[in-house]
Amino acid sequence: MTSAVEATPEVRAATRAVYAAFILAGVAAASWASRIPQVRDELGLTPSGIGLVLLSLAAGSIISLLLAGQIVARLGSSRTVAAMGALLGAAMVGVSIGYLYGVPPVLLALFAFGFANGSWDVAMNVQGAIVERRLGKAIMPRFHAGFSIGTVAGALAGAGAVALGISVTIHLAVTAVLIAAVVIVAVRAFVPDDAGPVPAVTPSDPTMVGSTAPVTKRNGLHDALATWREPRTIIVGVFVLAFAFTEGAGIDWISISMIDSYGTSAAVGTLAFALFLAAMTAGRWFGPALLDRYGRVAVVRVLAAVSLGGLALYILGPATPLAFVGALFWGLGASLGFPVGMSAAADDPAHAASRVSVVASIGYCAFLGGPPLIGFLGDHIMVKNALVAVAVLLIVSITIAGAVKPLPEPKVS
Repeated sequence: MTSAVEATPEVRAATRAVYAAFILAGVAAASWASRIPQVRDELGLTPSGIGLVLLSLAAGSIISLLLAGQIVARLGSSRTVAAMGALLGAAMVGVSIGYLYGVPPVLLALFAFGFANGSWDVAMNVQGAIVERRLGKAIMPRFHAGFSIGTVAGALAGAGAVALGISVTIHLAVTAVLIAAVVIVAVRAFVPDDAGPVPAVTPSDPTMVGSTAPVTKRNGLHDALATWREPRTIIVGVFVLAFAFTEGAGIDWISISMIDSYGTSAAVGTLAFALFLAAMTAGRWFGPALLDRYGRVAVVRVLAAVSLGGLALYILGPATPLAFVGALFWGLGASLGFPVGMSAAADDPAHAASRVSVVASIGYCAFLGGPPLIGFLGDHIMVKNALVAVAVLLIVSITIAGAVKPLPEPKVS
């Protein structure tokens, strides 16, 4: 195994900036998710109704993700995250005010939220993959742990806001301004996307080493379409979809299902949501050591099984304490699938932007189809029982996990 490379001050600064981008994205997502029950009640929505509202956010993300490869290639990852941070902040302010006036303003604001989130996601993952290669060691899961840390912070702040009676408007508007201001400054420390040669290492696996090719940009509609015909890229996308569905179902529905199925208060439901996110954070923070020792495939298969067990306990558990335990294992098991899939998509630096865009686009279909599916089933069999759909995709992820094995080192002629 190739040893880690000593980081330059430039790369250390970029590492901190990538952490900031992931953390702030997490704060934004959880801040909105923590107030879904209050928005639902104000708008008088059924489970299927809130599912369709969430569909607007997912639709914005999907459209953005389809364009993200070209956006990042044209603007670069730094300017893309900055621009999308400003748009996301404006969208959060729109949600914070719009929900007082009905469903249409919320739909419009959430669409903009999703669009900003999609390109932000691809751009920060591209930059994270560049930094990971420059460091010569697995760090992508820790960047995603940063996202989870942000979601925990956002969820706890949301729980506190609910407990203190702070309005959705004040909570989300203040959060939006802070996120936009900080991210625009932080991303100035990103390294250029075409920063040149990188260390001869492919992170996240003990037996494989990577390309020494420089990071280059892949432009044009022809190249973008060609990426959609790559079998490995598509399978990695489906793998990410399974874990995105698992993660997204927890983010969107744990608070509501705790309130509706277990009869908890809104604050307790939000705490279960925060526990789920904390478990994901722990898995992502400590996961790189497991990935370096045992490799991507073995680790994600075991964690998918852990998530299955936690999900079963959450659905079948007869009491609130067992639901909390189930949420913990559900989140822990879901922790590494998405970041490992992003690393797998970015294994070849020359094609990282386009492949990350494709994989993220497929993965985000979980957020497009997941909310209405769980909501529709929830109208008939309760949200908690509808979560069995997550188990099906986790089983699929175990089956196709071999696709995330790192690409072999190119032969030197």
